[in-house]
Amino acid sequence: MDATEIRNHVRLEERHFWHRERRALLLREVRRLGKPGRVLEIGAAGGGNCALLARHGWQPTAVDISPVATEIARERGLEALCADARDLPLPAEVFDLVLALDVLEHIEEDVLAVREMARVLRPGGTALIAVPCDMRLWSRHDEVLGHVRRYTRESLAAAVTGGGLAIERIWSWNVLLRPVVRLRRRRSSGCDLRELPGPVDRLLGMVLRLESHLPVGSLPGVSLFCRARREEP
Repeated sequence: MDATEIRNHVRLEERHFWHRERRALLLREVRRLGKPGRVLEIGAAGGGNCALLARHGWQPTAVDISPVATEIARERGLEALCADARDLPLPAEVFDLVLALDVLEHIEEDVLAVREMARVLRPGGTALIAVPCDMRLWSRHDEVLGHVRRYTRESLAAAVTGGGLAIERIWSWNVLLRPVVRLRRRRSSGCDLRELPGPVDRLLGMVLRLESHLPVGSLPGVSLFCRARREEP
């Protein structure tokens, strides 16, 4: 993406149902960790998730490979670094939580990125990872976004454990909307994340909120989430 596209995408994140409901999921996950601490987000884009966590008491650091995205995060008052996920310019064992939300699918050597996540986590620290799943959903959308793969539960587990983290849970997200997404991806000519009419956006958000109360995490979805930890010695 060029600078204008990145800034437009960052603005879209603030009002799109998909980002809004994923951030609600993120808050549910971090609340279970108890007292806030230091959090690193890899692939932080403009720092929207970091800004959210800062409002809930966390001390965030944003990392992104894009200089423009890093600049946007700094404009928000965040500590932000421009760096490669496979080689983080950060000391070991300093973060209580590491996020990599829709990052690993962009990286050929995904195990190296997970290894870096494990390195910067304190013993007992948590990693929260999200990736797109199921190559049957592969489309022009993935190509435009620079994806190199969509994951299965097995391939995600292999990357996480291969990088030195212990898996606590893997579950599907965006399950109820999968039929809609699959139909749309068949006709896709580019990125599907675009501004929607207000009523449509609200309706789709309601579906994802409903999903959060249903036991559907083992069913096929559009994304996979993984909660993992760095084991203590």
